Amino acid sequence: MLNIAAVLCIATIYVRYKQVQALSPEETHIIKLNKAGLVLGLLSCFGLSVVANFQKTAFFIVHVCGAVLTFGMGSLYMFVQTILSYQMQPKIHGKQVFWIRLLVVIWCGVSALSMLTCSSLLYSGNFGTDIVQKLHWNPEDKGYVLHMITTAAEWSMSFSFFGFFLTYIRDFQKISLHVEANLHGLTLYDTAPCPVNNERTRLLSRDL
Repeated sequence: MLNIAAVLCIATIYVRYKQVQALSPEETHIIKLNKAGLVLGLLSCFGLSVVANFQKTAFFIVHVCGAVLTFGMGSLYMFVQTILSYQMQPKIHGKQVFWIRLLVVIWCGVSALSMLTCSSLLYSGNFGTDIVQKLHWNPEDKGYVLHMITTAAEWSMSFSFFGFFLTYIRDFQKISLHVEANLHGLTLYDTAPCPVNNERTRLLSRDL
């Protein structure tokens, strides 16, 4: 499920990158931020795949590194996109989009701070050495409250990511995507290209 989610996130991040690129082709600072956002987003998706393939109980260090990439780079991606939204309003879109994304970024930041603080205390060694391998928690266990806060904050961050992607809905309604196949000859042999009257075949579902 997480691997599929990572692929879908990559597609969303790339489409957003191309959209901003098309809307602001001559704004140097926006172009740089847009490229930075693309890199941060792809790193976050890579971290999500690492989290999916290296479980906490078997590869704790690798799992934690994946989580840091996912949440850390993902939070920076949201921050960069919010800055882009600020710089693109009111010429490209209204102020409402910026304020909504800013609220989601603040939500993500509060969740991240809560998760980092409580997880640091939980894994400090004051609550035993078997915390990493512990799967089932009871209210009377040491560190139960910190564990619950950490878990809730982690889920809260995840939902903030989903919420941020939902703000793209109206933006993506303003664009359309298609794939084109250009024929360079009448056969598939390795011969010199032979143009076919510049014919282009559009690979759309209704044409197949």
